[in-house]
Amino acid sequence: MASVFIYHVVGDLTVGKPELVEFLETETVESAIRVIGEAAEGSIPIWKRRSHVGVIENSEMRQQRFVGILNSLDIVAFLARDECLVDQEKAMKTPVSEVVVPNNSLLREVDPATRLIDALEMMKNGLKRLLVPKSVVWKGMSKRFSILYNGKWLKNLDASSSSSNLGPNANRPSSSSTPTSSRNKFCCLSREDVIRFVIGCLGALAPLPLSSISSLGAINPNFSSIEASFPAIQVTQKLPQDITAVAVVESTPDGPFKIIGEISACKLWKCDYLAAAWALANLSAGQFVMGVEDNVTLRTLPHFSVNSTAGENNNMANGGGVSTRPRKFSSRSIGFFSNPASPSFGASRSSMYRGRSAPLTCKVTSSLAAVMAQMLSHRATHVWVTEPESEDILVGVVTYADILAAVIKQPAPVIPSTTPAGEGCATEIQN
Repeated sequence: MASVFIYHVVGDLTVGKPELVEFLETETVESAIRVIGEAAEGSIPIWKRRSHVGVIENSEMRQQRFVGILNSLDIVAFLARDECLVDQEKAMKTPVSEVVVPNNSLLREVDPATRLIDALEMMKNGLKRLLVPKSVVWKGMSKRFSILYNGKWLKNLDASSSSSNLGPNANRPSSSSTPTSSRNKFCCLSREDVIRFVIGCLGALAPLPLSSISSLGAINPNFSSIEASFPAIQVTQKLPQDITAVAVVESTPDGPFKIIGEISACKLWKCDYLAAAWALANLSAGQFVMGVEDNVTLRTLPHFSVNSTAGENNNMANGGGVSTRPRKFSSRSIGFFSNPASPSFGASRSSMYRGRSAPLTCKVTSSLAAVMAQMLSHRATHVWVTEPESEDILVGVVTYADILAAVIKQPAPVIPSTTPAGEGCATEIQN
């Protein structure tokens, strides 16, 4: 375990982070779509409204107000319901309390003086957000790393108060010396924020970053999948807890799965949500990830453009919203690049998967540093792992939790292995 995780504290990661603006459960789905487009991991925390305005909350009260985390796939799945497809305008005005899956164990308030190693342990075990108080005065510093940020944390306080709180024997932050007006100011750290910090400390982690994900045990062989020929709507029946992603696969004669795409929150977070909802409800999983270029014949999809991608907010600004004109569904309409369509799903189809519709993959021999760089550059919560000899034979997945577990575990002796990497144990969605 690298000492960098022991000597750093959570407060070191909060510099420059904006103040948390709570998204209330009474807000509409339409508002959530706009906010998710700029959020980390394509998801946002949902909160209950304060029952007593003006009362200073303690951590337990805040934890009780936290409802859960809403992501883009949750919204698309909701809009794909029959009643929502019939009246899309009403669906967009639905409060998010009817969409979010309640789970207040996904966020926890922590002190800025919490060691980073402890925060990593919590996130490794399923925590997705850290709520950290802002404007807390430090009485000391974690190590030489934290001294760089003390000036920023203390900039809003007078010099005399600052100097009196930086005694050499102090090692905890003091909330009592913080102005009352700033006590309820927080910032929210995601797992993406933590991974960005980790990738900036690769030198301190050597030689671990250059080790393969297979040798580090970072490959998770348990993943959810759906056959390309199955209805895409079946992905909503069973979603994994750690990552909101389902691999779209084909079975091969030899038994392993061949990945052709994925249906996930990180692929949909800047899409046209109504177009994606129609596609999820009416197309097969294979057609959904390919983006079939075909005129809508079963139903006419109203043109209702939401501020889901950069530069696509003209419709709402012009006072419009719903138009009854027929619309062509394509991969571009749900945020993917257009690809040639094919009614069959043969082996020659692999060349069609390009651009954002292609799943993010790596090899079992890929280094940990390379996989982290992939995830951060694509702002993805996971990377699918394939065999060394093949680009599409799926063996597992690497998630944020798997990376955190790999970087904080105690190093073990390297034992050469003569057996090939094991095949993934997919949890396949059946008809």
